[in-house]
Amino acid sequence: MAPGFDRRRWWNEPGGGRELLAVAYPLILSNMSFTVQISVDRMFLTWYSREAVAGAVAGLFIVWTLIGLFNMTGEYLTTFVGQYHGAGRPRRIGPAIWQGIYFSALTGALCAALSPFLGPVFDAAGHDPAVRVHEVTYSRLLMVGAFPVILMATLASFFAGRGKTRTVLVVNVLSTAVNVVLDYFWIFGHAGFPRAGVAGAALATIVSQAFGAAAYLALILRRRPRETFATLSGWRPEPALLLRLLRYGLPSGLQFACEVGAFGIFMVIVGRLGTDALAATGIAFNLNAIVFVPMLGLGLAVSSLVARHLGGNDAPAAERVVWSALALSMVYMTLCGLAYLLLPGVLLGPYAAGADPQTFAPVAHIATVLLRFVAIYSIFDMMNVVFGAGLKGAGDTTYPVAAVIVLSWTVMIVPAYVGCTFFGRGIYFAWSAASGYVFCVGLLLMQRFRQGRWKAMRVIEAPPVDLEQAAPA
Repeated sequence: MAPGFDRRRWWNEPGGGRELLAVAYPLILSNMSFTVQISVDRMFLTWYSREAVAGAVAGLFIVWTLIGLFNMTGEYLTTFVGQYHGAGRPRRIGPAIWQGIYFSALTGALCAALSPFLGPVFDAAGHDPAVRVHEVTYSRLLMVGAFPVILMATLASFFAGRGKTRTVLVVNVLSTAVNVVLDYFWIFGHAGFPRAGVAGAALATIVSQAFGAAAYLALILRRRPRETFATLSGWRPEPALLLRLLRYGLPSGLQFACEVGAFGIFMVIVGRLGTDALAATGIAFNLNAIVFVPMLGLGLAVSSLVARHLGGNDAPAAERVVWSALALSMVYMTLCGLAYLLLPGVLLGPYAAGADPQTFAPVAHIATVLLRFVAIYSIFDMMNVVFGAGLKGAGDTTYPVAAVIVLSWTVMIVPAYVGCTFFGRGIYFAWSAASGYVFCVGLLLMQRFRQGRWKAMRVIEAPPVDLEQAAPA
């Protein structure tokens, strides 16, 4: 057992199970609501057509490489907010959030400006033309509407970094409800909406994220946060603070973007194996997300608590947070892995319900096998989340992105491409390479965390000598 983890006392100690779950469970439920949103979106598109769901999945992977980079960079403000909160400096939180708002506006505009270039990207992929049209439509709309997506993730850090995670849950559940309703209306053309297919799915996502961002902003600018955290008076640009957000946040965002980009390339490779293989891969990833995405909420809670304890100079409690999260997540992932292995028919049932039985049968056969891969690699994927979140909460964001870049190409992309293109290997060989990549990243991040260099790291500046510190609210 790792140092700092005492079986007898870990539940009630700072950084133990009780504190972790109090912060984590709203974030887990919040991310679960996002999983519901994506699952319903994919299910509706499966009912619309298999080309639509294949195009939306591939399109999302490609554009999320860039949007995810900015999304996760903005979300990294959770670490800044947590360390300022732990250090007893609440009036630095408002200025930090404003730098995130400026960052969101600039990067949202950049995404919109790059949207016309997506056509040639999908031309080069070589997918079926019936799939390509959906890929281009879906991805272009998401790029044009990237600003509210990035802003919503950025503003959530004001609450997540201070442990006020029930607010995050409420806003995300409401945003998901808006998305699901608009999905149904806009994809199939009900209640006066046009029958827009993948375009309707993309527009529903954009509108729901704009709703969530507006709700967060209204809460942040209330009187009490204005007085306690300088959420209005701290609006002025602070280049030094913004540069520190970029210094620590961009590697964090780049890690996510590189991983999504790597799997986007992986989807392109799989797409060359046929529409059935691509659709099955998309469904398997989606069923993986039902389990995995909620656990990203646990990762955000780990980052928040590690940041807060390090801000208060309590490294043992920060370490205890990570080992507590690992213990809890392993129990959860083992149970979910058994469901993947023993209940594939039940899990695939909603996708089959509205699809043509003849065209869906080969997709279901492939997806059933792919779920066995998911069951095995999910354990290592959680190691990636938990140890990576602990490192990020301290400010150690460079090593994880380097590991992702090197391993994604050497273990997953190149072997999958060479095997499938030149040696006639199929979908299961490609998934073996992807699983090997997940194994390696999880083990490397665990080793990095155990080395302990992160304990001396901080992302916030040292306070002025004459600073009159206020108690955190």
